[in-house]
Amino acid sequence: MKIMPVQKQTRAGQRTRFKAFVIVGDSNGHVGLGVKCAKEVATAIRGAIILAKTACIPIRRGYWGNRIGKVHTVPMKVTGYCGSVTVRLVPAPRGAGIVAARTPKKVLQMAGIEDCFTASRGSTKTLGNTVKATFYALAKTYGFLTPDLWKETALTKSPLQEYTDFLSKPVVSGKQ
Repeated sequence: MKIMPVQKQTRAGQRTRFKAFVIVGDSNGHVGLGVKCAKEVATAIRGAIILAKTACIPIRRGYWGNRIGKVHTVPMKVTGYCGSVTVRLVPAPRGAGIVAARTPKKVLQMAGIEDCFTASRGSTKTLGNTVKATFYALAKTYGFLTPDLWKETALTKSPLQEYTDFLSKPVVSGKQ
């Protein structure tokens, strides 16, 4: 996504390092974000790619309207925050495309989302926070439990029904 120089002030001057933001995804429901800082650009990129692959998360996709065809959008409205940046992802009808700025659009494409509306607030020109906020919003898609994710439960009798025979017997007091 981006390589940016960052500096630390020392007694001898500045020490410049390079910070790399990398997004990896299979365009089929998995995406990872890696951020790495190193003295050399190549080392930062290599480290960020490794971190992105290890931080890969599943993305839940859903429908807008009828459940016809393959999943194509986010299942519900989700919001991600990082710093001052807030990114909100809203489900969109099939064919709408990804309505987003350049940075969130790349992240959503890597995740395999075809249609999505977005809204963002804050200082979105800080690319690192915008990428992280989009990534956190996508991570929240599996955080919301909907009826299609409920597992089947076997109904059991309540204790009163189960032990009704035992409870209906008269209590026998101590033998004399």
